[in-house]
Amino acid sequence: MSKVNQKGGLIRLVLLVIVSILILSYFNIDLKTEVEKPQTQSNIGYVLAVGGQIWHEYLSKPVLYFWNNIFLDLLWSAFIKNMDLIKQGQSPTNFETNHLQPYPASNP
Repeated sequence: MSKVNQKGGLIRLVLLVIVSILILSYFNIDLKTEVEKPQTQSNIGYVLAVGGQIWHEYLSKPVLYFWNNIFLDLLWSAFIKNMDLIKQGQSPTNFETNHLQPYPASNP
């Protein structure tokens, strides 16, 4: 990816934010007033509280298990090992297909 494409995404995002603010201004919507309203603050607090509860009760254990035991242990360590091999001028891990045995076909 060239540097022009990388910067193009950031420029596009900045332009989108500017255009969004201009559109809100055209309709006389004051962002500061809307964000500071008690109803908005109450809604944000509720969403954060429910989101935190969902994270702690349902999502944290599977996500942290995946992160620690699958991503870091299996994928990241293999990635680092292969990058070190490439840095040393060697080829990365070679997965040969002749070691794989297909499952026998079952007769229905």
